[in-house]
Amino acid sequence: MATSERAAAGDVVAQAHAKLLADTSLQFHFTPFQIPKPPNWPWLAELLKALIGLGPVLRILFWLAVAALALAVVVAIARAVLHYRKRYAATRIGRLNLGPEPANLQPAARRAAALLEEADHLAAQQRFEEAAHVLLFRTIADLEARRPRTVRPALTSRDIAALDEIPATARGAFAAIAELVERSFFGGRTVGASEFAACRGAYLRFASPDSWAAGARS
Repeated sequence: MATSERAAAGDVVAQAHAKLLADTSLQFHFTPFQIPKPPNWPWLAELLKALIGLGPVLRILFWLAVAALALAVVVAIARAVLHYRKRYAATRIGRLNLGPEPANLQPAARRAAALLEEADHLAAQQRFEEAAHVLLFRTIADLEARRPRTVRPALTSRDIAALDEIPATARGAFAAIAELVERSFFGGRTVGASEFAACRGAYLRFASPDSWAAGARS
């Protein structure tokens, strides 16, 4: 390479280097990192020393707190068990005092009339869905109260509708009520005046003495 060419190349490099140094967006000088000094908090050091000195005491307090928590859990479980035993004993005594179970599961006329009155009151306020729910849930509660050993709380509406102790006509009426409420409760369907009227008619059939005259299915 000729001397003039080397000089020209050197000028290009020098110009590029000068342009690079003139670029303010680039940083070429860095300040050495200074490790910050910890704050001078003598009170914190004294506090830490005091806590370290209280280590054995804090350890005892910790285990006392754990023991108190465990005792509270045991007491809560014991009270729940005693409450359950009392309820079970009261239910058992109540069943013994009630004497024999009713001959059938037909709703009493007075209870049926009161239930219809409550449902009609809700329907008059355009609360048809609540009215239908009342008819089903109060009917199930009445059946459980009349025959607790037959109509257990774990049974579903469909299980109850299939009980041998309920005659076929009454079973069909109960199943119609349960189906409408299930479509509303689980299916999200709206219950209007016509649906409630159908539900009310089904309950009238369920509570009617004629539906129970034939007795349970064999």
